Amino acid sequence: MPDVGEGLTEAEILKWYVQPGDTVADGQVVCEVETAKAAVELPIPFDGTVHELRFAEGTTVDVGQVIISVNVGGGAPAPTEAVAEAPAPAVAAPAEEEAEEAEPQGRQPVLVGYGVAATSTKRRARKGSAVPAQAATAIQGELNGHGGTSGTGTATATATAGRPLAKPPVRKLAKDLGVDLTAVIPTGPDGIITREDVHAAAAPAPAVEAPAPTAPAPAPVSAPAAPAPAAVVSTDARETRTPIKGVRKATAAAMVGSAFTAPHVTEFITFDITRTMKLVEELKSDKDMAGLRVNPLLLIAKAVLVAARRNPEINTAWDEANQEIVLKHYVNLGIAAATPRGLIVPNIKDAHAQTLPELSKSLSELVATAREGKTTPAAMQGGTFTITNVGVFGVDTGTPILNPGESAILAVGAIKLQPWVHKGKVKPRQVTTLALSFDHRVVDGELGSKFLADVAAILEQPKRLITWA
Repeated sequence: MPDVGEGLTEAEILKWYVQPGDTVADGQVVCEVETAKAAVELPIPFDGTVHELRFAEGTTVDVGQVIISVNVGGGAPAPTEAVAEAPAPAVAAPAEEEAEEAEPQGRQPVLVGYGVAATSTKRRARKGSAVPAQAATAIQGELNGHGGTSGTGTATATATAGRPLAKPPVRKLAKDLGVDLTAVIPTGPDGIITREDVHAAAAPAPAVEAPAPTAPAPAPVSAPAAPAPAAVVSTDARETRTPIKGVRKATAAAMVGSAFTAPHVTEFITFDITRTMKLVEELKSDKDMAGLRVNPLLLIAKAVLVAARRNPEINTAWDEANQEIVLKHYVNLGIAAATPRGLIVPNIKDAHAQTLPELSKSLSELVATAREGKTTPAAMQGGTFTITNVGVFGVDTGTPILNPGESAILAVGAIKLQPWVHKGKVKPRQVTTLALSFDHRVVDGELGSKFLADVAAILEQPKRLITWA
């Protein structure tokens, strides 16, 4: 399992495109995995025949673990272990003894996100380290039971008496559950404490429901890996329990962190957007916009970019680690998108420099990619300002939560025909409400109010897209 982006530590196998016995070629996509950020297709760097799928669909696998083996050449197994162990210093790859003996010949295939592993990265045992007998037994049992080592390999247990070995997410889980890591028996490779170890230590008694499955035993060569169920249904069929993982799990954690870290303030403005709606209809028949998608969101996005130029401090970030306020001289415009896997926020890089036709094309590509579930982790990194359009669901507006790393987010409400005072008379006009949430550590009330008022003013009189730009 390669590190598919941004240092993620695990990924769920969504779908296998091959089965044992299938012939594969270098670069062929063999499976689709979902990380905490996106779904990604993984190519195989070998020519040969699939020997074994080591994990079933629906299984969450740590980065660095071997998920597939391929017979190459004269039937010798492909050196997947040697390739897989390079990028994860905190995770010892299975079958390390075999990997150390393998010598690359000719071109050495490399998986996505990996460099060529010239030497073994097996963790060296710390001085004075020791593992209790029961811990060593548990480690060996897990490796043998999960296909982590060959029949001739042996696991070397390396725990540290002073500081237990565990990844940062596992340490955070232990802290949240109130578990002392020094009292947890590790079952991971080289004495690393896993999530299952922490949950086992936190459980006061055996759970009534079956625990979330750990990595299953390797599937037989002659049979395909059986898909794991996406949801667990209770015995009386009155409840459906869906595991929280992947994009939805990451989004939940990010929103909780944002809501309880950045002091949110939300301001609202309701205004007449009739002229912008008329401009939308005119642009649809403009030859310069032929073949491009023109809708209210396009002009709202353009209004945001113009207002950000007039109020550049809205496009900032609070750097907690360095205790700095970072002013961005570019706008990577995020668009919140609801997908079957949960809410994601891909962004348009350098949107401030795009013309209206370019912005239209970028928005169309962003939405289409998100709906297909093909948004890459890179497309969701580096956002500076986000727009969320709740109006498409008929909602007037809301109080959006900031996307982590940003200082403002704009919610666009439904555009409705309502009675409105226009030129001294009550007339039916297209009316909408915008809501701006901002981080009060960075954006004060004056700045937030000016920015929101500018966005509304542009959409009330869209000619300001020209005069203010």
